[in-house]
Amino acid sequence: MTQRIAQVERNTLETQIKITINLDGTGKASFVTGVPFLDHMMDQIARHGLIDMDIVAHGDLEIDAHHTVEDIGITLGMAFTKALGDKKGLCRYGHSYIPLDEALSRVVIDFSGRAGLFYEVKYPRASIGGFDVDLFREFFQGFVNHAGVTLHIDNLKGANAHHVAETIFKALGRAIRMAITADERMAGIMPSTKGVL
Repeated sequence: MTQRIAQVERNTLETQIKITINLDGTGKASFVTGVPFLDHMMDQIARHGLIDMDIVAHGDLEIDAHHTVEDIGITLGMAFTKALGDKKGLCRYGHSYIPLDEALSRVVIDFSGRAGLFYEVKYPRASIGGFDVDLFREFFQGFVNHAGVTLHIDNLKGANAHHVAETIFKALGRAIRMAITADERMAGIMPSTKGVL
């Protein structure tokens, strides 16, 4: 299998973002975004997905973190699309249940080529370390739209907002890892009866 590495730059009047990913890495990550709690969550995707990830983002944080968080999701989705190529030989589907103390979340992903976000999460409080939890949906929507995935995120239990968020991002990393793993029996075969994803 060829190396699944991609670099994407996306520049707007609101944000300038550069992302490099290696889908067959070891989970090494580097983040310079100005949004520390998002960096902590992105590190969960990298570590548990075994994806090397380097993200540099400059955004209009003097307004708020909305544009930066959303545009990181968009650019990350673009990088996944580029790195995965034609998707032949992929397992395609992934799922994970992750606990952290009292919190439990389930994430299911399909690299279907069809964007769909189904997000059932109620956070116990509105912010974590100054991070507005409403922005997580914006991040996931941007990722879904540009990675072309169907993504179901359900928090099943949780009293601590940090734990809830962390279980979601860890589960996303594990689900992505399962879905993008090559199935040697599917080598060169498109994992769809349509013949295209």
